[in-house]
Amino acid sequence: MSDSPRPDFSVLRGQRVLITGGLGFIGANLARRLVELGAHVTLVDSLIPEYGGNLFNIIGLEDRVVVNISDVRDAHSLRYLVQGRDLLFNLAGQTSHVDSMQDPYTDLEINCHAQLSILEVCRQHNPGLKVVFASTRQIYGKPDYLPVDEKHLLRPVDVNGINKMAGEWYHILYNNVYGLRACALRLTNTYGPRMRVKDARQTFLGVWLRRIVEGQPFEVWGGEQLRDFTYVDDAVDAFLLAALDERANGQVFNLGGEPVISLHDLARLLVEVNMGGQYVTREFPADRKRIDIGDYYADFSRIRGALGWSPKVTLHEGLARTLGFYREYLTHYL
Repeated sequence: MSDSPRPDFSVLRGQRVLITGGLGFIGANLARRLVELGAHVTLVDSLIPEYGGNLFNIIGLEDRVVVNISDVRDAHSLRYLVQGRDLLFNLAGQTSHVDSMQDPYTDLEINCHAQLSILEVCRQHNPGLKVVFASTRQIYGKPDYLPVDEKHLLRPVDVNGINKMAGEWYHILYNNVYGLRACALRLTNTYGPRMRVKDARQTFLGVWLRRIVEGQPFEVWGGEQLRDFTYVDDAVDAFLLAALDERANGQVFNLGGEPVISLHDLARLLVEVNMGGQYVTREFPADRKRIDIGDYYADFSRIRGALGWSPKVTLHEGLARTLGFYREYLTHYL
């Protein structure tokens, strides 16, 4: 992990910031940091139950942010919301890979069509805005080599990955063609307080955390797969760095984490950090097996070289903080 000091984000004081998906896991953690830094923050969220928005995520922050309950598919409300903003963190999306295969048209609407609508509204009504888009490592598909860098072929294995890929490239196109400053971060297994834990729609780790806090055994599917994980505070750092640095414009960046770890070793670490717990190993369910990508971990040297980002929070420490949060607040996430 890096020992370098956290960057100076004091220039965000007074900035007018809009976060789509702002009541979700990453959006709410980002909002808390921005409020601490003195930014004026507006959160947009549909609060559709399947997509992760949770009003408890901003408990204690209610009088310091503006919340607008609307859907990014509604271009009329977005036209109003983007005006007068300095920064847009575009985090709204449908994250479930399984849901995208069962209901591909809804995934298309949210992760593709709505993204184009957001960019068109920005181009027409606030072309000076800077946009940072939350993309995903899922667009790479099954890796040809490891670690995966940004030059790797994009070959998604599910509908969600295809639509997220299109959404990402709309952002880069609008940067390159229209001069609307935009960039994208390809996230991988982001975890931490306020993540969705009632099901696996965001990540399997949420279900593991919920089960271990409840004192129940959790299931490890397969177990040999290698993964890397990004603690949410580190992801927030990356979003802020990308927003403030003009060198990010038109770029895509992998996020990642250290160490690379197998799911079996991650399960053992979670039990160790929790000082107790059990898990069972199962065969991959058939519906998941078809869209599993096997081993994946990222080469994040591009963002480290360009913006100075690297993960600060160790996996052990991140799991400890996350377990502490859910021991106290689990009922609000069920």
